[in-house]
Amino acid sequence: MIPGAPNAPAQERGRLRRATLLGAAVELLTEGGFAAVTHRAVAQRAGLPLAATTYYFASRDQLLAEAFAQLVEAELATTRDWIADHGLTGLPDLIAAADRTRQLGLWELYVHAGRDPVLRQIARRWTDGCVHLVAQALRLPDGDPRVRLLYTALSTLWLELIVEQRPPAETRELLAHAVENASRP
Repeated sequence: MIPGAPNAPAQERGRLRRATLLGAAVELLTEGGFAAVTHRAVAQRAGLPLAATTYYFASRDQLLAEAFAQLVEAELATTRDWIADHGLTGLPDLIAAADRTRQLGLWELYVHAGRDPVLRQIARRWTDGCVHLVAQALRLPDGDPRVRLLYTALSTLWLELIVEQRPPAETRELLAHAVENASRP
């Protein structure tokens, strides 16, 4: 049975439509940031009626939260794979190679989370996930203060690289120093 075909089960069709709307919201978020995600824009991008957005998402806030959660999960998976292949000091290369508009959208929602308790929980999941990845790479427990300090340095360098478009080589060098210091007992 083909998803979305007239004889497809209604639940399958509904899941497909919802996923299409969410994908459109993620695209808009990465292209134009927080302000670009409106019910009208999402429906238009998804090629679905405007009423579909309010049927599947009770509010714009719900749509943004789910888009942010999807971005966070994808970011954690990408970062996990990259660290496994290249180590922590290779992260500036990953960041430099990443889609800048996507990264800006992700960080924009992270900052907006300071005003929204639902987004704050998702932002915390991202931070905790990144701290865990750093801890694994250093072979230290998540609660070790060196892990949190290194993640904080990494986040700041990440923002500088994305927002200020600093040279990746400069970021790589600073991160290498931070990893070296965090690795000391």
